[in-house]
Amino acid sequence: MTASVVSIVYVNDAPAAARFYGDLLGMSPSFETPGYITFDLGPGADLGLWSGQFEDLSPDVPRTSEVCLAIDGGPAELNATFEQWKSNGVTILREPHDAGFGLTFLAADPDGNRIRVAPQD
Repeated sequence: MTASVVSIVYVNDAPAAARFYGDLLGMSPSFETPGYITFDLGPGADLGLWSGQFEDLSPDVPRTSEVCLAIDGGPAELNATFEQWKSNGVTILREPHDAGFGLTFLAADPDGNRIRVAPQD
């Protein structure tokens, strides 16, 4: 059995993407090379940012997957996160709405990768 799961997000510029995700997550990378940077999200979970796998990723290309950040604190915390991201200039794809499992919103990183914020189960 695997000791951890790494969700990999393909980006144009790993250091620039790391600054973006570091600001969103309020943390520093746990591992860094020029083209691959990870964030330790807790026991058994990492977020990897990998550049150089595709050339000229464009935010215009439709995405079929998302990174989901599950947060504590209920609707008030989710709305506060939404307002903070919006005021920081993060691209918002869909404002907070009830999706059946709770309040959620959808954003995008500078490369067009989708980031969903949802309540923790």
